[in-house]
Amino acid sequence: MLPTILDAATLRAAYASGALDPVAVAGIVAERMATSADPAIFITMVCRDDLVAAARDLMERHPVPNSLPLWGLPFAVKDNIDVAGLPTTAACPAFAYTPEADAVVVARLKAAGAFVTGKTNLDQFATGLNGTRSPYGAPRSVFSAEHVSGGSSSGSAVAVAAGLVCFSLGTDTAGSGRVPAAFNNIVGIKPTPGALSTTGLVPACRSLDCITVFSATVGDGIAVRRVAEGFDPADPYSRMAVPLALPATRLRFGVLAPDEREFYGDAGTEALYDAAIARLEGLGGVAVPFDYAPFREIAALLYDGPWVAERLAAIETFHADHAAAMDPSVRAIAESARGYSAVDAFRGRYAFEACKRRTDMILGELDILLLPTSPTTYSVAEMQAEPVLRNSHFGRYTNFANLLGMAAIAVPAGFRQDGLPAGVMLVAPGFTDEALAPWADALHRALGGGMGLDRAAALPEASRVPAAESDAIPLVVVGAHLTGLALNHQLQDLGARFLRATRTAADYRLFALPGTVPAKPGLVREPGHAGPGLEVEVWSLDPASFGRFAAAIPAPLGIGKITLADGETASGFLCEAHAVAGAPEITHHGGWRAYLAANQP
Repeated sequence: MLPTILDAATLRAAYASGALDPVAVAGIVAERMATSADPAIFITMVCRDDLVAAARDLMERHPVPNSLPLWGLPFAVKDNIDVAGLPTTAACPAFAYTPEADAVVVARLKAAGAFVTGKTNLDQFATGLNGTRSPYGAPRSVFSAEHVSGGSSSGSAVAVAAGLVCFSLGTDTAGSGRVPAAFNNIVGIKPTPGALSTTGLVPACRSLDCITVFSATVGDGIAVRRVAEGFDPADPYSRMAVPLALPATRLRFGVLAPDEREFYGDAGTEALYDAAIARLEGLGGVAVPFDYAPFREIAALLYDGPWVAERLAAIETFHADHAAAMDPSVRAIAESARGYSAVDAFRGRYAFEACKRRTDMILGELDILLLPTSPTTYSVAEMQAEPVLRNSHFGRYTNFANLLGMAAIAVPAGFRQDGLPAGVMLVAPGFTDEALAPWADALHRALGGGMGLDRAAALPEASRVPAAESDAIPLVVVGAHLTGLALNHQLQDLGARFLRATRTAADYRLFALPGTVPAKPGLVREPGHAGPGLEVEVWSLDPASFGRFAAAIPAPLGIGKITLADGETASGFLCEAHAVAGAPEITHHGGWRAYLAANQP
């Protein structure tokens, strides 16, 4: 029996015990999607037979439960992100096309064992924060059929909150990966801009767009983000990650000063924001009031300045031929771009840099910001009565983040007296994504408000994000220590933490070492070799455990520096060159796991 909310930790436990398998989950998910009370969540659903076939194929290729980081986890994809063989509409039927290839992020998640259940509804061309700007209908908050779901990633958030998928992909330009999380009592992970590839994404504002993750818990979302992230040379806005730390104690977090508080009369959401401040102080943080004015001025530039022209640039050719096919509000926003000149663009940039100088000074005195995700919510009728004004209210505290290149995690903040949820965000400098997670998870757990629709659900301990390990050492494993293989227990026995699945750079070769028990590969680097890159996993160990682990490695294997596909380097398994002389080369398989699968008796 599946729980109401499909969190990853619970699914993994059921898989490990044999109580469930991916085929059974695929069938149940198909049934839940078909009988959902909200018909506007999905634009395209994968049919039951295809879902079951995908799950069965996964089990045949990877029969060991949880042997991949996302083994057997069903997920949905916002319909401005490509999934091979499924139409991409961006919520505009006249725009629809069927891609032959997955978006880079989708491909990474599939390779890690997750399977796609369908494409979710959105505000057309990802323009809006409310979820009502779609010809496919307006998804509703899981707590009220009268209220908006938030957008533009409307269907993606509702699918998680309603228990239809384990996680989902959204996007975020102005807050679309965070506002719907607040309105549905779930988590929204907005990575640093450029951390996740946008190859295969229909752009809203290409220079600002982020692909995001919705999940039931912070731990689930971070695990997905780790798989999905990585430098993509095909994406001109992709960035090499340079992780930054945050304090493990006495975190200085900025809170709204009294003269910058605006909740549009929503006393319930304001009270929940105050309660979140108190909870974060109880977790060891130090609240520091700050001047939000320069952040607000930057936020205004996104829709009330020349950046709106980038929305027209994304769809200019389509708009020229099919303007009448567009949602009226979306069309009006795009067409407003014509009122800006190149001179205005430079003036806007000057205004941004002046504000940024002020925000830099403020952020220099703080570690993170704690802000309301949205200052209020509205019914669908209220939103449709004043669609532009009320949509802008939702973005008051979200619009600035991508312009400033910041990372954010949105978590639930509790429920107003009328039963509708609110949320708060932890926002921090770029590439603090990993360091934000323990604080966000602790804040979510301090609430005790359940997950999505299930307000009584307990957050699983298995998804808890451990406190930051500032001295943890990453370790790249390539063979028998991979998840689900014979020696992985050695890592887990030492308390190692899985970070991500990735690939090596192209100049590595892999050999099957003869006479090893259990069977092991030998990884060697050959500069100039143009190979496929090899599948590896990155784990982390504290220094003492890393030393014990390294000391026990038998010759001819040892620890050296390995360069990964995204250009990062980390310590990992390498083999002495003499040991691979005469050993069969298996580089063409792309990794040890694939080699084992191809050579099963």
